[in-house]
Amino acid sequence: MLLTNLRAATMTGEGRYGLIDDAAILIEGEQIAWLGPRTDAPAGEARDMGGRLVTPGLIDCHTHIVFGGDRAKEFEMRLEGASYEEVARAGGGIVSTVRATRTASEEDLLQDALRRVDAFLAEGVSTLEVKSGYGLDSDSELRMLRVARQIEAHRPVKICTSYLAAHAVPEDYADRPDAYVDEVAIPTLRDAHAQGLVDAVDGFCEGIAFDTAQIERVFQVAQELGLPVKLHAEQLSHLGGTALAAKYNALSADHVEYATEEDAKALAASGTVATILPGAFYTIRETQAPPIAAFRAHQVPMALASDCNPGSSPLSSLLLTMNMGCTLFRMTPEEALAGVTRNAARALGLSDRGTLAVGQRADLAIWDVKDPAELSYRIGFNPLHARMYGGKL
Repeated sequence: MLLTNLRAATMTGEGRYGLIDDAAILIEGEQIAWLGPRTDAPAGEARDMGGRLVTPGLIDCHTHIVFGGDRAKEFEMRLEGASYEEVARAGGGIVSTVRATRTASEEDLLQDALRRVDAFLAEGVSTLEVKSGYGLDSDSELRMLRVARQIEAHRPVKICTSYLAAHAVPEDYADRPDAYVDEVAIPTLRDAHAQGLVDAVDGFCEGIAFDTAQIERVFQVAQELGLPVKLHAEQLSHLGGTALAAKYNALSADHVEYATEEDAKALAASGTVATILPGAFYTIRETQAPPIAAFRAHQVPMALASDCNPGSSPLSSLLLTMNMGCTLFRMTPEEALAGVTRNAARALGLSDRGTLAVGQRADLAIWDVKDPAELSYRIGFNPLHARMYGGKL
């Protein structure tokens, strides 16, 4: 299949958006076989794209879309003055979703997750990361990961799973976080890995969750199993999570609102992506913005993600996430698009997607716009014309 009469935002890092005007893309099987000016295109079954913009399929590299229940009541509590920490300490927050997730059936979790997946696919998303972390016991964590794996059987999308048992201390281990790590988080990680359910290992390093020493014990097991790591770090305070992520050459350090310039240097040295999550910043009404200028100065790759979850970021629009990254954090539209393509792929350890180039997967988003900046500029507007996944429109 030869796609012609299009503008290709290749996102290869060559020039503004890697743009090729009046381009053509040859698809063979699931891959891009040729890309360049239309005048040089090889022969093929031509499809005229009407001058539309074509980008790599979008990638959301940080979501929690498998969960039970909702937390609309806590949204009201925060608006009435309660902080995120106060909600959590009052029995709300993550542990309230844990209760709902533990009692939900596997089928109910799957059907609810698919509705969220559909919202992302409708905006050109081709790859989604999905975390566990709302089970916090062995059976429930494994069930969440099984549900995440099942999504690919129901929708044309790539799912990457992250094991996040070190997300919160469950009620049955109140005031015993070390025991929870040793008795639940680590043994279940071994089980999940043995069952082929884990692509990466994550944790929440924060005062209301786990400290660096506790997270490091989980990371050591991940390293022993040959699994890459990621980390929720420096979201509400500075506990040293970003430095820990860099020490373990993590795929990404996520949130990072309270990261410092020294943290930026450490991420740059380790090749770790800084994943920016404006949905959580917006929802919990945070005032400390991530150090975008420091990341930029030290050439830390920045990804953008929805952080779709029931509590701190009930956001299921990657296009709105891009706008938020620009409006709230002064990222440029080009940085925003790179954040949901090239750098998001890097944050998941995927080298076969995220750019338009020969040999890459033919995961494409075709947009009814001319300029890539429109994808970040508009609010509540979805210009997707078509989505291609693995060479199939």
